[in-house]
Amino acid sequence: MTIGLIVVGVLVLSLSGFLGEVVGRALDPVVGAQSWIATRFQAVVDFFTAPRDVASLTAKNTQLENEVSQLQSQIIQLKQQLSESEVLYSLLDFARERPENKYVAASVIGRDPSPFLHYVIIDHGSDDGIQYGMPVVTQQGLVGRVDAVTAGAARVQLITDPGSAVNIRLEKAGVEGQAVGSVTGDISLAMVGLSAELSADDLVLTSGLGGDYPADILVGQLLTPSHELNSLFQSAAIQPVVDFSKLRAVLIITNFTPVDIAPLTPATTQ
Repeated sequence: MTIGLIVVGVLVLSLSGFLGEVVGRALDPVVGAQSWIATRFQAVVDFFTAPRDVASLTAKNTQLENEVSQLQSQIIQLKQQLSESEVLYSLLDFARERPENKYVAASVIGRDPSPFLHYVIIDHGSDDGIQYGMPVVTQQGLVGRVDAVTAGAARVQLITDPGSAVNIRLEKAGVEGQAVGSVTGDISLAMVGLSAELSADDLVLTSGLGGDYPADILVGQLLTPSHELNSLFQSAAIQPVVDFSKLRAVLIITNFTPVDIAPLTPATTQ
């Protein structure tokens, strides 16, 4: 009878919600203790496992950084190969447009260190049929001519060199003159009389006179012409079509034979 009354009492308390509150309060210390133990246990686990995780992550990060560096190097190499291929294709197009000439393609492997001279070294020489005086061009226009040759290399005098003088003609004006280099690497117009009607943007082409270069190779574009007081000739700067600072590959015209007309020119008196 007593047990039955206890059971009924428990049911009444449970249904009224009072029992759940009592049980919850009774279990709070147990839950708190369990949470404290779990937190401390996880801290101990992290203490012993964290160093290994950090070392593993550091090693993985180093590996990824190495892979990224390798990929960046490959990208740079591919870009260089693509750029070189574009230059070679452009040279090939130039050669196809002028089938009357024979060409040898060469790479620029050096530059003259002197700030007063303007030369480049190419990786083809007499073993490849290169000879002194042969004209050198790119797909843009005139570069210069071969100045010295060895078996496996050659030196090219650029048209920007102070010792360079190219016989030219102006397409619009229809007059002839010279394009001369300078110590600063600038190209200027020379030997054009005052009667010539010069205009800016006139194209400058080789004339073929003098026997140094074939005719009709593009040299550059004329800038604003002028003439000094009491001067017999007009002057103007010439903007070359070739970017000599980025010169990497050239074509040598091998079937053009320069003509030495020096013995035929009148001697000058001092």
